Amino acid sequence: MNNSFICTKPITDLLTDQEGNPTRFWIRAYQRGYRWKPLQVRQLLDDIWEFIQDSEERKKESFYCLQPIVIKAHADGRFEVVDGQQRLTTIYIILSYLHNQNKMLDFLGKTRFNLTFETRGETNDDFLAYIDLERADENIDFFHICAAYREIEDWFSQRDGTHRLKFLQHLLGDDEVGKNVKVIWFQLSNADEAVDAFTRLNVGKIPLTNDELIRALFLRRKDAAESDSEALRLRIAYEWDQLEKSLQSDSFWYFISNEGAPKQNRIGFLFEFVAEAEGLLNEVKHDPYAIFHAYNRKLKNSSLEDEWLSIKQAYMMLEEWYEDRTLYHIIGFLIQQGVKIERLKQLSDNDTKNHFRQNLRQEIFNRIIRPSTSPLVEMNEEEIANSIRNRIEDLEYSRHNSDIRALLLLFNIATLLDKSESNIRFQFDCFKKEKWDIEHVRSVSQAQPHRHHERVAWLKNSLSYLEIQDKNQKLQKDINSFISLAQSEVDDDNFEALYKNVLAEFKEADEQEGDHSITNLTLLDSETNRSYKNAVFAVKRRRILSLDQGGIFIPLCTRNVFLKCYSPHVDNLVFWTDEDKKGYQTAIIETLGRFFINNGSDPYE
Repeated sequence: MNNSFICTKPITDLLTDQEGNPTRFWIRAYQRGYRWKPLQVRQLLDDIWEFIQDSEERKKESFYCLQPIVIKAHADGRFEVVDGQQRLTTIYIILSYLHNQNKMLDFLGKTRFNLTFETRGETNDDFLAYIDLERADENIDFFHICAAYREIEDWFSQRDGTHRLKFLQHLLGDDEVGKNVKVIWFQLSNADEAVDAFTRLNVGKIPLTNDELIRALFLRRKDAAESDSEALRLRIAYEWDQLEKSLQSDSFWYFISNEGAPKQNRIGFLFEFVAEAEGLLNEVKHDPYAIFHAYNRKLKNSSLEDEWLSIKQAYMMLEEWYEDRTLYHIIGFLIQQGVKIERLKQLSDNDTKNHFRQNLRQEIFNRIIRPSTSPLVEMNEEEIANSIRNRIEDLEYSRHNSDIRALLLLFNIATLLDKSESNIRFQFDCFKKEKWDIEHVRSVSQAQPHRHHERVAWLKNSLSYLEIQDKNQKLQKDINSFISLAQSEVDDDNFEALYKNVLAEFKEADEQEGDHSITNLTLLDSETNRSYKNAVFAVKRRRILSLDQGGIFIPLCTRNVFLKCYSPHVDNLVFWTDEDKKGYQTAIIETLGRFFINNGSDPYE
């Protein structure tokens, strides 16, 4: 018989078994002894006390939940503690201290559960039941148990007897009273191997996740007739694995999320999404298992099939957005900008796809260009173009870097959508994993390197290009001479003169203040930015084109900039001129203008 299940249990339900006898918990030899530090004990006491105060102030029914205790039932009635023995032992020590204070457990008609350690003998078990602080130095277990007891004693000494009783009443409150303390009770089946489970949870340092706990809720709960229930659970198990497999695609994952993709258990995203959308997590504060608790409550009042259907419907909605090329780019951009996916669902609810797209563009315009008092559909081309132009001119490098980065990313998105016949998609997974940021297209003369190794690296990059192009032999010789010198042999004047000559060779020595406008900015990956810091245009261009030819992800507009696709006249591919900048700005304004113009139908259909 498979008797595994999961639930939440009040601490009071752990005290005695069904016959009213103290529950027997057993900790096997493969586990280490009690090792919680006094700080961890105090944090637990503080958290429970904060919960008690908060629940009384708000006058609402609630509970404080400890992390999971994983146990396995044995035929002789004992429960083997597979994970959570540190928490369970701490609760026992707290109960021991409070029981020693005027027999407070007797006053409430309660008793302690039994806690036995396989290889520590009855003497150690007796010690835990009647803690003697003078025996703290007898062994390492006694030492940590006594340290925890002293911390508990010190914590309660700062509060009067009334507070102790209040603490105990809440600690041992039941579901009828409410405002109690619970544990997540995860009972393994007879077929589960306790040592294997312990190894996974402790040696591997892999805690139970919300989706693992929720999976147990779905697959270990009976619903309707026994035969139908088993068939339903088998179907859910199969469909669960299929959803998890789909979510393993990094392309899909980074479309819906900005978080680093876990290697396993990505399905938890769907449960959190649905719980957030239904407002089930609004009042939760720092509870790592809040999503589990939400579904534990939901499944008490609704059918298993209905709740699973809502998860599948959430996935199908996200999949529909992903498959639609326009929605993929627009929604992917908004998510990258930090817009909650629940917000996007609100915009899509009970609306046509075309109107949904209009709402999304409006959302982007309000965030990236300017808050608009008039809907985009009521603005003409000139009004939209002027708004974009004004926004570009208002952006200042260093002051508005995040806004500049967002606008440049949107330019890439709009450029890809500009050709409805194309099936090319922006690679959100590469963009997010590789950390692309803004950088100057053409070097800024005032940002010259100051450290000797940085100067040498900068010169070597320039030299490499000159050697490949077989240009300016004298300048090559001067660079080689500088590189060969020891740091003690050079001064700032030596480098300053050489630096100006290099910039002059690449026609980048004519700007006194440096150009920080968006017409001299593009998206560069952090690795290229670090290795080619403030390099001249020609050096950066060679690097970008080399990566592109090697099949490395390069945002389309970054590639276009260094290919000078926006320039009205391509006289020389190795210089970035004022004409190039003007062409670049015009392309941004016109492309974004087409993206936002919407006369009641989607321009990309």
